[in-house]
Amino acid sequence: MPLNIDLHTHSFFSGDGVSTPEELIAAARAKGLHGLALTDHNTCEGMEYMLRKGLMREDGLPVDGFLAIPGVEVSTSDGHILCVGVTLPNMKGRPAAEVCKAIHERGGLAIAPHPYDYLRSAIGEAVLKTLPVDAVEVYNAATTFQYCNRKAHAYAEAAGLPMTSGSDAHHERSIGTAYTILETEELTLANVLRQIVGKNRLVENPLTPRDKIVKTWNNWMRLRWRHRMKMKKDWKN
Repeated sequence: MPLNIDLHTHSFFSGDGVSTPEELIAAARAKGLHGLALTDHNTCEGMEYMLRKGLMREDGLPVDGFLAIPGVEVSTSDGHILCVGVTLPNMKGRPAAEVCKAIHERGGLAIAPHPYDYLRSAIGEAVLKTLPVDAVEVYNAATTFQYCNRKAHAYAEAAGLPMTSGSDAHHERSIGTAYTILETEELTLANVLRQIVGKNRLVENPLTPRDKIVKTWNNWMRLRWRHRMKMKKDWKN
């Protein structure tokens, strides 16, 4: 059956995210998604939060028909790498090849997000060619210039690599703008990871101008920092 999964999302555990995991999941459900990967920048705190709140299961099964997938977007020394399916220790600043190795050792998938978007720490083709990535994000809804997405698609096609699409949402309104449609029999983490490296359908819509402005503003100003820190403190107590 077709499963709609947003494989690139950020919560308030990212320095530039503003929404709680609950808000992201509620928005995803409302838009007809069956799951999302929480890929906050250089932290897996969101996984502990979701497990504690009952939003995620350690056995990789869905909660009330929705699958929360562990992940992280690592700022490597070469550019960003998405880890999907497992958690990682903080590997910020480590070489991309080392990060890919760590992901694979833990049973996860390494995906190159927005690899040609020079405005947002792209890996770039020269490094990408050397990496054992499992898939390429060929459509990122937050990319400013669409030719960057087209170049990613052309590279993945020429290299014979699986393709994904994601919203790169940093607040709940953007969830599901773009997502990947996986053909798999069961909504489980294991099945989703197996299918990501297959041939999938992609839903490709850009963020609205308003959402792009909000995302950029968040990047610059780190909005709601005090609120985010308070929320983190509250749930840990």
